[in-house]
Amino acid sequence: MHQALSFILGNRSDWHLKMPARPRLRLGLHSLGPLAVVASCLASWPAFAGATGDGGNVALGLWVGAVSIVLMAWSFVLALRPKMLEPLFGGLDSMYRVHRWAGALAVMFMFLHTSIEPEIEGGIAGAARSVADQAEDLAGAGEIMLYGLVGLSLARIFPYRFWRWTHKLLGIPFVFASWHFFTAEKSYANSSSWGWWFGFWMVAGIATYLGRVVGLDMIGKGRLYKVVEAEHSGSTTRLELEPTGRALGHELGQFAFLKLDIPGMSEPHPFTIASAPERPNLEFYIRHLGDWSAKLPITTLVGRSVRIEGPYGEFKPMGCADEQPVWIAGGVGITPFLAALDRPPVAGATKPVLFYAARSAEENPIVDRLRQAETDGRVDLSLFTPSTGRLTPSVLHDRFPNGMEGCHVALCGPAGLVRSMAEAAHKAGSSTIETEDFDIRQGFGPERSTEIAAFLPI
Repeated sequence: MHQALSFILGNRSDWHLKMPARPRLRLGLHSLGPLAVVASCLASWPAFAGATGDGGNVALGLWVGAVSIVLMAWSFVLALRPKMLEPLFGGLDSMYRVHRWAGALAVMFMFLHTSIEPEIEGGIAGAARSVADQAEDLAGAGEIMLYGLVGLSLARIFPYRFWRWTHKLLGIPFVFASWHFFTAEKSYANSSSWGWWFGFWMVAGIATYLGRVVGLDMIGKGRLYKVVEAEHSGSTTRLELEPTGRALGHELGQFAFLKLDIPGMSEPHPFTIASAPERPNLEFYIRHLGDWSAKLPITTLVGRSVRIEGPYGEFKPMGCADEQPVWIAGGVGITPFLAALDRPPVAGATKPVLFYAARSAEENPIVDRLRQAETDGRVDLSLFTPSTGRLTPSVLHDRFPNGMEGCHVALCGPAGLVRSMAEAAHKAGSSTIETEDFDIRQGFGPERSTEIAAFLPI
């Protein structure tokens, strides 16, 4: 009994709710996306500024309800992963960061709206009273459904594919909330300019939700590849994929979503492409961290079909021609740098300095590949393992005692390593710092998805 409770409840640290990482607001093109999200919410305030009624918070109550609709619409738009928006957010990882914040704040604003219960005086009806009452009842049911789905999606005990299904259902409460918002009594008419403004967000949210769930997940399944090599080494699997039609086409540092044509493994997972753009085949290194990746070593992979969606990302391993590339990686975070080392050498290019932390250097194909690149004069390698020492910020000072001005620092790996090394590089005066975050799922509770998935039929 005690073991069962321990399995379900985990320990205290498992129940720490990790909030979505804050979007990096940087001056330039990258900041336009997050600023547009904020501006669309603030721009909605004048529609309700003069509303009055029972209590003094009517205008605020109406506005937070509208903002909840706008933010949820943004969340669906970004979930569609439109490539044309990537430069405005600084890459898909930043888009997902904003996507998560928009969704979390939308739930908070919806709760605030229902807590205030704004009743406007002298407003304009959006529909007949009977229709508006039915829409309000639907919105109440949608609110309960939303809280339940969000609660389930935050519980890490559920396997990844069930987490995805909770997300697929989130469009239902959005439709209910939008219908209530459209039919409710407001300070403007639905045919007015404000009606068109909020109508745009409701339609955009519903359209992109359907585009994601129906268009991309069911119809547009991505480019077709097949597995030609699958090598397992320790806790990592290397896959080489060959295109069966037109190749994907990617740039250094980009990643793609893989969907295996295998029962129980068809949901998309993101992985950085470890092969150079010049190669027709795609190469991936996948760490066995969850219920999906844990199946790779026990599954017959060679010859199986794979759907590839992408490429995505704005991660740049190489800086400008006059900058010194400095690469910092941990574990499978080395993959974008493997792609850079896999491409033909460029005459006169500055040799990158690589700091790499690995669990072990023995019988490690990644380490062997890096050592060969060092032997070929392609990279200046500093390897860190439990037996040789940890990769800490002090190594940057030792390697660059006069500071890192003119250095282009690219980091990929565990969040703690990336955060500490990025701070050290910034203090040392690095010209540019590139990072990428693949933490798509947030949540709390013990991580038991692998164990639970083992008992499931698919």
